Amino acid sequence: MPFRAPLALVLGLLLLVTGCGRAGSRPGSGTAAPAWSTAPSPTPTPVATPSPKRTGPPPPVRPRPTGLPAGLRKTTGVRGVALTFDDGPDPVYTPQVLDQLRAARVKATFCVIGSRARRYPELVARIAREGHQLCNHSWNHDIELGRRPKAAIRADLRRTSAAIRDAVPDARIPFYRQPGGRWTAEVVAVAKELGMRSLHWTVDPQDWAKPTGPTITKRVTTAARPGAVVLLHDGGGDRRATMSACRHVIKDLKRRYGIVKLR
Repeated sequence: MPFRAPLALVLGLLLLVTGCGRAGSRPGSGTAAPAWSTAPSPTPTPVATPSPKRTGPPPPVRPRPTGLPAGLRKTTGVRGVALTFDDGPDPVYTPQVLDQLRAARVKATFCVIGSRARRYPELVARIAREGHQLCNHSWNHDIELGRRPKAAIRADLRRTSAAIRDAVPDARIPFYRQPGGRWTAEVVAVAKELGMRSLHWTVDPQDWAKPTGPTITKRVTTAARPGAVVLLHDGGGDRRATMSACRHVIKDLKRRYGIVKLR
């Protein structure tokens, strides 16, 4: 019959469409997706975490010595005693010490920190102007400086002396004092190379631990002997007790032995 041919054509088209739909990929059908959609994503290259940078001084390279090395200056060499003041200059306490010394007409030695000399050059200039002795006390009070490589010690001491001479261009700096008294033969040798003698002490009232003024006074006056080198502090914190003690210490030592300037 004539209508059978168009009907057969329609049925053939329906079968073709149905077959294409089965061959395609439909969500949830379980049929594998096209090859381009199954390719694995590239693995990202891991980014290395940077190591933290060292911010402090390098670690010591030598063991801590068990005793004091040779070559330390510990006495004045005469009957008179010497007063030494560490860890300044300080804008509050250094002027007070200088005022007391001027009133008593005596001289002292100031062991200055390089970083503080750079910050307060006018105080370094006053110390020198009033006739006191200057002493290199390292750049930033590194108590382990003597255990570091000689090159590091040398750079530290030179930097400190340069800061002192920025304030006082013609300054004499005949002494070096190691922070904490942590002396080594190496730091003594470097100081000598740079024209400085290593200055220690014989009387330490431990005013750095902030005892009372009367305690500091008693410790100094009891321990002092002819030729003593007395360690005190005009910097490094609250020094009101030391300032109070100095009024008595200066008077007592001047009367008993005399107070001399280290040379």
